[in-house]
Amino acid sequence: MKFAAFSLLSFIAAANGIELTPDNWDAETAGKTVFLKMFAPWCGHCKKMKPDWDKLMDEFKDNPKILVGDVDCTADGKPLCDSAGVKGFPTLKHGDPSNLEDYQGGRDFSSLQKFAKEFKPVCSPTNIDLCDDDKKAEIKKFQDMPTSELDALIEAEEKKLEDAEEEFKAAVQELQDKYQSLSTEKDEKTEAVKAAGLGLMKAVKASAGKEAKDEL
Repeated sequence: MKFAAFSLLSFIAAANGIELTPDNWDAETAGKTVFLKMFAPWCGHCKKMKPDWDKLMDEFKDNPKILVGDVDCTADGKPLCDSAGVKGFPTLKHGDPSNLEDYQGGRDFSSLQKFAKEFKPVCSPTNIDLCDDDKKAEIKKFQDMPTSELDALIEAEEKKLEDAEEEFKAAVQELQDKYQSLSTEKDEKTEAVKAAGLGLMKAVKASAGKEAKDEL
């Protein structure tokens, strides 16, 4: 009975949550600081934190400045997860919708709630009054650019991120290959030592030591 009641509460909380996709992203996040769970439905850790996250979404559902939402990386939300660089599930992101940061805190309800309650509006094109003069000038520079030029600039910067990711993967693969080579080399040397009779040498020495003691 308790389980049924808990499941019902979880369902009600989930029903009040927001699942973000590219179609509703701009409308739902405009002018807000966001706290997002980027997940896969089959992920065990995602399932484990779902009740606490649904409860958090329900608590902030009417907040005009803070959006707590879900992004299903296996469904319509996949493009959002890809652009945010999600590599594992669940990944929690927060901050300005156009400049998300990784959340590294605890994943129990009290930790998530405390973190969300400390959110403050951040400098952005929709919160320009919160920006310092340098950031205002930077925003204006981008706003004044022709769309084609801004798109090209965004594409160039995203290419840098993609290149950095590929370089990282290549370096990791190189390390893995080197590890495998060293591991194989070590195994071959170990087998060579065994074949040379090290174990038998030790057995003979141990036997000779026992015989010497017996003679005493």
